[in-house]
Parts: sequence; C-alpha cells; structure tokens
Amino acid sequence: MSKPSVAEVRAGGQPPGIKERRNEEHWAGRLYMRDISPYVSTVFVRMGTSPNSITYLMMACGVLAGVVLAFGGLWTALLAAVLVQVYLLLDCSDGEVARFTGRTSVAGIYLDRIGHYLAEIALLIGLGIRAQGGFDAGGWVIAGMAAALGAALIKAETDNVVVARAKAGLSEQVSEAALQPRSSGLSLARKFASALRFHRIIQAVELSLIVVVVAVVDVVRGDLLATQVLMALCVAVAALQSVLHLISVLASRRLH
Repeated sequence: MSKPSVAEVRAGGQPPGIKERRNEEHWAGRLYMRDISPYVSTVFVRMGTSPNSITYLMMACGVLAGVVLAFGGLWTALLAAVLVQVYLLLDCSDGEVARFTGRTSVAGIYLDRIGHYLAEIALLIGLGIRAQGGFDAGGWVIAGMAAALGAALIKAETDNVVVARAKAGLSEQVSEAALQPRSSGLSLARKFASALRFHRIIQAVELSLIVVVVAVVDVVRGDLLATQVLMALCVAVAALQSVLHLISVLASRRLH
C-alpha cells in the first residue's frame, strides 16, 4: 500500500495494549505522543523510509540534545527539550513503521536500545559541561560523566536480566509476581521507591524539562547554582538507583 491513511498506520503500528506495556512505554507516549506519532509515521511509510533509518535519526536527536545543552543559556535548554521531544516522537515512529510494514527486526530492537543509552548519556554529560560553565575540564564535567555512567549501568542491569535468562534457556517474559522481592521488607521498600519515582530525574524526557526550569532560575539569579544543584542531584540519584536496582533484581525471582 503506497499511500496508507493515518488511521491505517495507527491500526497497524499501534496494536492493542501498546500503551500499557510495563517498562516499555513512556508516560509521555501514553499521554500525548502516541496520538501524534501516527501522523509522522504515515509520512515515513509513504516515503518508504526504513525503520532503522528512523532509529538512527532518533539517536542523532538524542545526542544533539546533549551537545546543545552543554553550551549553556536559556535558549539552548529550550532547544534541547524540543530535540528530546523529537527524539521521543521518532522513538514511537520507528516501531510503528516497522510493525505496519512488517519490517520488525532484532537489529531494530538493538539499535533502539542503544539510542536510549546514548540520549541519556549525552544529556548528563552535557549537563555536567553546562554546570562547569564551559568545555574546560573540571569537577562538574566529571560529575556529568559519573551520572552518565550510573544511568548506563541502570539500563545494563535491566537489559542483562533478559540476557541472563536467554543464556539459561528461560523465557524472556517475566511475570508480575517474579518482579517482586522475596523479602516483604524489600518489597515494601521497592513500592515506596517506585512511588517516589525519583529515578526519572536522570531519564531523557524528564531531565530535559527540568533543565528548562533550572535554566530560568539561573537567568534570574545570574549564576549556575541551580544547574549545579541539579547536576549533584543527578549524580546522587544515578549512584543510589544503580545500587537499589541491582538489589531489586537479585532479590526478586527475575533470574529464576
């Protein structure tokens, strides 16, 4: 079909339950982006654009957001936030195009995951350079790199559950019960931490929006204190979450 309608692409690219996927669908996707993405996906389908090409474009937007953020100033924060929204839009569209055209692939899933790693790493390093006030080496740049390492480690801990299960000959799917820690105390702590959702501060969409608010505060104050506080908070969250997530995985039945 050379010129499918938006409704047809939506029906084929967004199967039932896609918005309810646990740990896969971002809240912004459920809230508004999945309503917008079929229009963009339809354009890509009509152009004959491959899903992997869209994913590469998604990667570029995520990395570019981090580069732009590094330069400091309010307008760069706004541009970085827009780029992250485009990144999220393309993240929705690549899968929709793949499903509609029947071009889903293991390579596409792999590239999509790498894109998520790159976006968060780029944004956190960019935030560190921004907090430093320039591209000179310094403590805030190191802090950005440390936070980026923590964010990548958290994703690796999640992805390696699938790797470990596959190597052990187990199904990739994990039941809701298996996600819960075997200890009632740890289970309660996990629910409490999940309710706070503090881990989202180092995720691309949330971080890009927070940076805009922080940039406004910096302009009003005439310094970089707000950005530096945010950077310190990101380091603390990345370090704490990487440890808590590892404990959560090992204390659950995900590896059994």
